[in-house]
Amino acid sequence: MIVFCTTCKGRTQHLERTLPANLLDNPDATFVVIDYNSQDHLAEYLLTHHTEDFRAGRLVVYSYRGDHPFRMAHAKNMAHRCGMLEGGSVLVNVDADNFTGPGFAAYLETQFSQFPGSFMWARMIKDGEGRLPKGISGRIAVSTTAFLNAGGYDERFDTWSPDDKDFAARLRRLGYEAREIEPRFLNAIMHTDKMRFREYKHVWTSAGCYDVEEVLDCDTSTIVNGGNFGCGTVYRNFDFTQPIELNPLPTRVFGIGMHKTATTSLHTALELLGFDGAHWKTARWAKAVWREMTTVGRSVTLEKHYTMSDLPFPLLYRELDRAYPGSKFILTTRDESKWIESVRRHWSHEYNPYRHTWNDDAFTHKAHKLLYGQKGFDRELFLARFRRHNAEVLEYFRDRPGDLLVMDMESAGWSELCGFLGVHPPEVPYPREFRTRSKADMITGEVPLMPKTNWQKQQQRKAGTTPAPVAAGQQQPWYVTLIETLEAIWNALPASQSEANHPVAQKLAQLKQSIPK
Repeated sequence: MIVFCTTCKGRTQHLERTLPANLLDNPDATFVVIDYNSQDHLAEYLLTHHTEDFRAGRLVVYSYRGDHPFRMAHAKNMAHRCGMLEGGSVLVNVDADNFTGPGFAAYLETQFSQFPGSFMWARMIKDGEGRLPKGISGRIAVSTTAFLNAGGYDERFDTWSPDDKDFAARLRRLGYEAREIEPRFLNAIMHTDKMRFREYKHVWTSAGCYDVEEVLDCDTSTIVNGGNFGCGTVYRNFDFTQPIELNPLPTRVFGIGMHKTATTSLHTALELLGFDGAHWKTARWAKAVWREMTTVGRSVTLEKHYTMSDLPFPLLYRELDRAYPGSKFILTTRDESKWIESVRRHWSHEYNPYRHTWNDDAFTHKAHKLLYGQKGFDRELFLARFRRHNAEVLEYFRDRPGDLLVMDMESAGWSELCGFLGVHPPEVPYPREFRTRSKADMITGEVPLMPKTNWQKQQQRKAGTTPAPVAAGQQQPWYVTLIETLEAIWNALPASQSEANHPVAQKLAQLKQSIPK
């Protein structure tokens, strides 16, 4: 859902012109306005002229009563966070003096659907036939994920400043593609700098007190604010009896429990809560995280995600805490007798069908050596390391209980996780996905060959169906399950990818041909 986020302090004369037009031009969008303790007639205007928009849910006003001058970045972050409360998946900064133009929300829906790893920004054209008004430079549209990953606008910018340029630069460093908003959507009310600077009269130059070139060329930061962005007490739609606290958000969320402590379940749970996560994507990916953290002290690889779990993160919690202040950490644990049996199976060629692939990449063995001091399984040594890791984590966070959640995965679930992160639990059971499968399980069909992919789960949820169970005593060969999975993927390919000469189609065909009939 597209949410337009607007801040207002002393700019009601502009909003009176832009808001009605923008609402009319974007009938399917939601508009969030932050009344940043505006001392003019903002509340009177909104209550008099936009009652129907409130009732329809198209316009939501959040009032902030902070008794201080206008803080540019803080106000924008607050508006974006309120946009998140309204369910926005794409957040668009629209200054009070900006017109969106007809169909801007629909245009953004199309752009983010076609280019999901992108953000959109306004390129200023100062001269020539296509000259644009000065006030459009702050127009930026980002996904909620990108906004969280970057930590919002940098709140060191508390006056008129290059906060938008800094935000765009950090998004690029995080790997998001910058795409330009078409000029037909960029228009604003022309006004003087006297109006622009009247909320911070101590800054009376167009450059403010910031060096734009230094911000863009010398700063290499990606994530800012340490989780403290857009914080404060707000009131929704002038209901001053129900305060809403916008508390700090985690910079990142790290699962630092040992492997085989339901880290896959934790990863799935975090994704169900709407967080973008990563969980041992590949050995090369894990190696990149390890190398960057141990050599540079931060990792551009992990920064592309909001939540992480499994190796190498249990090995790096001290370094992660230093590099990403304001983060939250989750220590998953299990009954140690069950844990060591799961690890034994994980090391076993009989139970782990992917065990042989460990020899194909050097980092898997290296990660185990870093963790245990050796590659081979040793029951007593592994148990001692399990106990030591848990004890060391508890000691490290002893004086910071709010930063660490210990989840006993024999019983813990949504209540503990959602309470720790301050989010509402979803209406689905907490995932339990940490069983190590054996070859015997696969042959008999007692356990599927592989866990269902996210795509499969999404398709089943959409269709309201579940796989047909195997009848008691019936044996389903492992390759039947694989064929069914491949055919489901094949059938779901868009027409452009289902042609026989497409690389994806060719690969699937090869896999199907290699399976015994």
